[in-house]
Amino acid sequence: MSQLNISRRTILKGTLLTAATIPMGGIAMANVVQRDSVSNIAAPSLKKGDTIGFFSPSTPATSFAFKRFERAKLFLEKKGFKLQAGSLTGMSDHYRSGTIKARVEELNTLIRDPNVRCIMATMGGMVSNSMLPYIDYQALKEDPKIIIGYSDVTSLLFGIYAQTGIITYYGPALVSSFGEIGYFLEQTYQYFHDMVEKPKLPYTIENPEFWTEDYIDWQEQTEEKSKTVNKLLTINAGKTTGRLIAGNLNTIQGVFASPYMADINRGDILLIEDSFQDAATVERSFSHFKIGGIFDRIGGLILGKHEKFDEQGTGRKPYQILMEVMGKPNIPILAEYDCCHTHPMITLPIGSIATLDAGKQNITIESIF
Repeated sequence: MSQLNISRRTILKGTLLTAATIPMGGIAMANVVQRDSVSNIAAPSLKKGDTIGFFSPSTPATSFAFKRFERAKLFLEKKGFKLQAGSLTGMSDHYRSGTIKARVEELNTLIRDPNVRCIMATMGGMVSNSMLPYIDYQALKEDPKIIIGYSDVTSLLFGIYAQTGIITYYGPALVSSFGEIGYFLEQTYQYFHDMVEKPKLPYTIENPEFWTEDYIDWQEQTEEKSKTVNKLLTINAGKTTGRLIAGNLNTIQGVFASPYMADINRGDILLIEDSFQDAATVERSFSHFKIGGIFDRIGGLILGKHEKFDEQGTGRKPYQILMEVMGKPNIPILAEYDCCHTHPMITLPIGSIATLDAGKQNITIESIF
């Protein structure tokens, strides 16, 4: 895509940002108003020579994992991209990279820079949702860019999509993903390339042959991680086509029922994943979706691999807890998918039209508008 693409198809009801702002606590607060619909907008595809701007919306990874950070930058530069550092690079404010104001200014600066064509998070964390009222959504609508990240960055991906209609990408982060080594690094990059650089739709995503959840200290890692033969799990066979919404289970609860929540409508395909949680926490999170009516509306469900799951002596896996919570669902359900915290990571466009074939264990991206 060489030009901005805007579809006429209405995809959701919700809220949309206007150009007005309200001063609040030293930060310009977005004025959110009700609107009947938002149409999909796709940013231009990424090209070699383009600039990728990176920012730290939560955890200060560039401060404490500087070896992995430098390795990640070098990798993407060798792939032909220019890298532009956000203003909080190398900075730390204990559990976060900076104040809410500083983090918002870092992101808005990249949004407003016409040379930046992709904005990538360095990693996730816990507090990205605090930025949502202050993002310059209007500037992003006027110059759409590829926005990508995962985990806690879900809140920003959902908020931007809900407020602007711009397709966002649940996919790799600079430090945590592109700082890997060997097979898993190259596989993650290939999925990124296929989705944001050279998308040829419809695109049936090939599942990786191997995966890993090995943990090696980021400052000490010098070789690639061990490979485990990949095996996806069909819970309910079947095939469905719908709008794809993908995000981190725990993070979604931080934007639920807000103007920054990506609406989940009847017939949508939902991907949820989590990391380092225990059985009790996962049951509570799944139940939140159940009592909120989410599971009654969707047309298909994808459960990502759960990194370092603590089964708390139950012997149960996340998909088994999910099935107990859901009851007897009659929709296609695929588990152990590789768009998650494990490596490699598949890139998925939030808001795209996709087909889930749970029996064949694959996802096809049909259209991004």
